[in-house]
Amino acid sequence: MASDISADPKAHPTGNAVKDPDHWTTGDEPMTGAQASYLQTLSEEAGEQFDPELRKAEASKKIDALQEQTGRGD
Repeated sequence: MASDISADPKAHPTGNAVKDPDHWTTGDEPMTGAQASYLQTLSEEAGEQFDPELRKAEASKKIDALQEQTGRGD
């Protein structure tokens, strides 16, 4: 019997892995160290200034934009 992913999303932790940063409950927290490191690298490659004050959600969106700009995205 196949389970319905919407019935219990925790039973399928990757089922909702892609979530809009605007809907993150922790989106207003400071960006993580990993985000900061990667964002700094992408910013340098793109010739843009790195902003160490971005929040988690803002950093995620900036990373997505810079990945597309630098060709590092999917």
